[in-house]
Amino acid sequence: MASMDFDEIDQILELMHRHGLVEFELERDGTRVRLRRPERAADVTAPPPGDVSAVRTEPELAVVQAPILGTFYRASGPDALPFVSVGDVVRTGDVLCLIEAMKLMNEITSDFDGEVVEALIESGQPVQYGERLFIIRTHV
Repeated sequence: MASMDFDEIDQILELMHRHGLVEFELERDGTRVRLRRPERAADVTAPPPGDVSAVRTEPELAVVQAPILGTFYRASGPDALPFVSVGDVVRTGDVLCLIEAMKLMNEITSDFDGEVVEALIESGQPVQYGERLFIIRTHV
């Protein structure tokens, strides 16, 4: 069977959108495709009943989730400063934290440009796959 083409990927993206899937992974004939969309924490604030002029769009909030299970660390060592703190501006690819799994330190990086608005886990705590780590107000 031939490798996956862009039409098939578009179909998968449409299915993900239609069914609200955040992540999809497929391996076929040596070709592996992993698609992931950021989870959105909040998009629009609804207007109060009867007050149409009060519609207000909130900045988009993205949730950074743990890609693996392990132990969460906000800094590279006990005496080091955290990689990021609430209020810090981050760029795509910036290191946010470390997750130790099987004696390996895994850097968790931002998939977004934006401002860290909340850090949800304390350093040294265990985290599960998919657990929410940070909320970032994305720059649009």
